[in-house]
Amino acid sequence: MLLLFLGLAPALPAVGQTLSPFENTPDHLLRYTECMKLARREPLRALPVAEKWSVEGGGLGARHCVAVAMFQAGKYPQSAAQFEAIARDMGLDRPGLRAELWAQAGQAWVEAGQADKAAVAQTRAIELKGNDPDLWIDRGLSNAAMQAWPRAISDFDQALRLRPDDVEVLVLRAAAWRNARNTSQALADAGRALRIAPEHTEALLERGFASLAGGDRARANDDFNRVLRIVPPGSDSARRAQAGLRGEQPTPAAVGTTPAAPVAPNAAPKAGGKR
Repeated sequence: MLLLFLGLAPALPAVGQTLSPFENTPDHLLRYTECMKLARREPLRALPVAEKWSVEGGGLGARHCVAVAMFQAGKYPQSAAQFEAIARDMGLDRPGLRAELWAQAGQAWVEAGQADKAAVAQTRAIELKGNDPDLWIDRGLSNAAMQAWPRAISDFDQALRLRPDDVEVLVLRAAAWRNARNTSQALADAGRALRIAPEHTEALLERGFASLAGGDRARANDDFNRVLRIVPPGSDSARRAQAGLRGEQPTPAAVGTTPAAPVAPNAAPKAGGKR
């Protein structure tokens, strides 16, 4: 999933961990590792391999490999449904792992263009692991995609409570405030981000767009011109700065199509750990 929120695209985790979180026998771990590698490299080839393993008794590990292969193959609704089914079938065991699975389902639903279903899955993840700021950011982005600005702001508030002074989240919240037509709060968040990272181009762009929305064209142009001095010509940031100089605001929210793979959970994820 790559959710583009006002031109800011926070990176989501890629598949990088291959230990099976479901069973710990050596044979199962080896087969899971190989299945996940294949799912990342050749998802269409991995799908029948994982499905055959599932029929042979591969359990939840095999089903998880199926889900990841579906995701990598662009079968996002099917992938989301599979992640959710695995989480449900685990019952009440291992809430941290179930939170990871619900988060993965949310990623898949966003890629499918169904932010409403993504938010539902992300809520389930938050209920299980509410001290993980990434989960709040994910749901905030889904709410932003639905232009539910108060809910997005609330989620970013929670993320910042858990990860104070995170520049990326400050910029996201600034953008949400601007879309909620509260330019003073948008300027405050963008300014706070720039006090932490003075050359942060996304924060400069957001402060420029907030100034533009507030009618301060001169201050907006200062920020847009500063961005153009920092970024390469022709880059996305340069194009957005040039649009700002023309007096154009970005569209409220848009869902992109560049997939990032859901992470394979650790063998023993810890509450509040990074995904």
